[in-house]
Formats: sequence, C-alpha cells, structure tokens
Amino acid sequence: MAEGENSAAGNGQATEGNEQQFFVQKIYLKDLSFESPQAPDIFTRDDWKPEVNVQVGNNATRLSDAAFETELTITVTATVDEKTIYLAEVQYGGVFTIKGFDDATRRQLLGAYCPTLIFPYIRETVGDLVMKGGFPQMVLQPINFDALYAQHEQQRAAQADQASDARPN
Repeated sequence: MAEGENSAAGNGQATEGNEQQFFVQKIYLKDLSFESPQAPDIFTRDDWKPEVNVQVGNNATRLSDAAFETELTITVTATVDEKTIYLAEVQYGGVFTIKGFDDATRRQLLGAYCPTLIFPYIRETVGDLVMKGGFPQMVLQPINFDALYAQHEQQRAAQADQASDARPN
C-alpha cells in the first residue's frame, strides 16, 4: 500500500460495496385531528386546570431495499373533571434512505434517530393546532427517543426470553 493510502476495511470505514448511507428523502404531515367536545362551554369557565396526557407512537415500514418510512404519532388529551376538553392527534411520516447498516443499527436509526428528526415538525403542529382550537399553546417537552427505543428493545428481549422458556424441550 502506498504512503498516505488507507484501507477502507482497516480504518473502520465501510468498503465500497457496503457503503453506509443515511438520507432524509421527505418529512410530511400524514394525519391530523382535533376535537373540542366541551366547546364553547369550556371557554366560559374561569377555574379549569386541565390534566394533560401525551401519548407517543412510532412505527417503521420498509418501502424498498434501502427506503424506509418512519411514522411518529403524538396524541394529546386534555381533561377537566374526567371530561375531555380537547384531543389533538398528529401523525408525521418520514421517508429515509438507510443502506449498508447492520440490522441492529438500522432498527436503532428507525426507532430513535428518525423520530428525533421528525419530532420538531410534530411539536410545532401540535402547539399550533391546540392554540387554533382556542386553548393555551401546548408546548411538548423534548422526548428522549434513544431511551424509549432502549426500553422497547429491553421489553422485546424479555418477551423473547419468556417465549423461549415457554417452549417444550
């Protein structure tokens, strides 16, 4: 090997046939819903302090050999006296090129990194939607998708262990 040349395999980089690629092709609004079943009566109350529940959902789908869609859904439900005052549900999708990664890394990209990229878009949409519904703006706090993904993987491993323990020998 000539001076100054590096072996792709020797320096930790992917070889030409197995080059790692990650690209964002598109991030888009997929579904949007807002309900305010207590309006307009709720707007005449001075004493309401809503209890807010935020649920997060994430799903990934293979579109082709190297293209994947990640869907991120946020559902915000605000209640007062066990009555729903508003429900906002927003789903964004992202299409990503993911090529040359091992299965574990690809799952981590789809389950944590891609939702992290989508989250600012969904956060803005939820805040605007709630405000346009006549309520104080809902500011979603940052979400640690890496921690959620790690928790999901631990649960998945535990379920796999339980399934293997339940099999007859």
